[in-house]
Amino acid sequence: MKDHEVTLVSVHIGTRDDMSKQPCESANAELDGFVGDKHRGYSRVCWDGDTEPEGTVRRNNRQWSGMSLEELEEIRTALDLDQALSPEDLGVNVCISGIENFSQLPKGSKLVFPSGATLVVEDYNPPCTDMGDKIASLYMNRSGESVTRKQFLIESKKKRGVVGVIDVPGVINTGERIVVKKYKAPKIAESARFSEKP
Repeated sequence: MKDHEVTLVSVHIGTRDDMSKQPCESANAELDGFVGDKHRGYSRVCWDGDTEPEGTVRRNNRQWSGMSLEELEEIRTALDLDQALSPEDLGVNVCISGIENFSQLPKGSKLVFPSGATLVVEDYNPPCTDMGDKIASLYMNRSGESVTRKQFLIESKKKRGVVGVIDVPGVINTGERIVVKKYKAPKIAESARFSEKP
């Protein structure tokens, strides 16, 4: 995957107690997260099934979350929904368009904005049961039946987007053209040798 110039379709800030994030025209990205967002902070508490035991305080690797319009549409099609899936309902901070397999961006990949603001990918964002329950309560398929939690978990697997941290602060605006830089591991020359100083 080469570097891609893509469009920032929408920006969202989570201010409510539920899992949604509300759309806004612009947002300030600081080193501890998006200003005003409930997930802002340098640390977070682990939940049941997290990478560390529940209740552990760890570095916040989930300061922001993002999805692509293309993968939202893939999930909608797979679930045969009667309406488009809203980034707001999926609880993402940024929704972009113009790249395939956004959820497969490797750790270290960057989203670079015109202001210089840079978001770094930390991990894939797997679907969770709470989100599955929320989508099931809000959406129906074209036959008029409610979507089930299990259906959402299956169809959104590996398409739920990514999470990450703020690497460089700045302002991001809806509609901007941004650059997605896929992480590439540095090449280590075979002739390189490390020696200890005497």
